[in-house]
Amino acid sequence: MIRFARMLPPVSVSVALVACATTQPAHPPALSATGEASWQEVSTPGMVRYQLALGEVSSGATPFQRVTPVYPADQLTTCPPPQEVQALLIVDEGGKVSEVRVVDEAQADANRRLFIAAARHAARQWQFNPLQVSHWAADANGNSHVVYDETKPFSLTYVFRFECHAGHASVSTEASRTARP
Repeated sequence: MIRFARMLPPVSVSVALVACATTQPAHPPALSATGEASWQEVSTPGMVRYQLALGEVSSGATPFQRVTPVYPADQLTTCPPPQEVQALLIVDEGGKVSEVRVVDEAQADANRRLFIAAARHAARQWQFNPLQVSHWAADANGNSHVVYDETKPFSLTYVFRFECHAGHASVSTEASRTARP
C-alpha cells in the first residue's frame, strides 16, 4: 500500500493508493546468477504521508520497470548465508530513482558491499509512474474539473534478499512504500 502525506490546512483527508503485488514467474535457479524476484509490501515504522486536502486526488507512484538484482557471481562458490540489503529508493517528480540509500552501508565488509552494489545497480534502473496530485474544484453549476496538477517526489523502502543454495542463486525483493515531503 502506498501512503502519502503532506502538511495542509486543517481540512484534509488521508488517501492511500493500493499497489498490486507483482510476482515474476518462477524459473529454476541457475549458475548464471540471475535470481528470481518478487515484490511484496512490508510495513515501515515512522512512515511519513502526504495529506491530501478536500478536492485533491493522487495517482501514480507505481513501478512500470523493475530490474532484478544479479547475485554476485564470485559469491556463488562460497554460498554465504542469505543476505538482506535494506534500501531507500528516492524517486523524483519524473518517476526516476534519483538516489538509493542503504542501511548500514558504512559498516559493511567487502563481501556485503558486493550485495549492496548489486541491489543499488538494479534499483537505479527502476522506473515509476510519477506521483501526481490533482486539485479538483466545482464551478458555479456544480460541475467538477481539475484546477491544476502537480507531481511530487516519494520514497520506497525495499529489502533485497539474496540466497544461494548449492551454488544456485535466488534474489527477491520486498517493498515498503513511504512518502517523502
